[in-house]
Amino acid sequence: MVTKMLNAVNGALSKDDLGKLFLRLAVGGLMLFHGLHKLFGGVGGIKGMLAAHGIPEFVAYGVLLGEVLAPLLIILGILTRLSAIGLVFTMIVAWLLVGVGETFMLDKTGAWGIESLMYFFLGALAIVFCGAGRYAFGKAAWR
Repeated sequence: MVTKMLNAVNGALSKDDLGKLFLRLAVGGLMLFHGLHKLFGGVGGIKGMLAAHGIPEFVAYGVLLGEVLAPLLIILGILTRLSAIGLVFTMIVAWLLVGVGETFMLDKTGAWGIESLMYFFLGALAIVFCGAGRYAFGKAAWR
């Protein structure tokens, strides 16, 4: 009886493409807020971090690709895997610039010091491997 009920629930909720859509909306949508902040507020803080590491300041504008363009494409389901790879790379760079020292730390509320970085990194990595799913604007090859 329990097995029959579990099979019915599993069958009713087995909506992989809908799950992929929700994953894209969550990862892309939440990252887009970070990108819009930099788009409208400027990338001055990032320029300073890059300069401190001996990296040319113009590289800071690349954050707009990783935090604005890539999330928009992920949300829309266009070039989804490529955009998610871009977001993965962006999170690695963010970790190297600001998160390395917090890797083994907890913040003041007890959360992992790089929790949000890891959320976006792992979420984007999941999108890389899962793809856009059926609910996307891109045609099959462009998803």
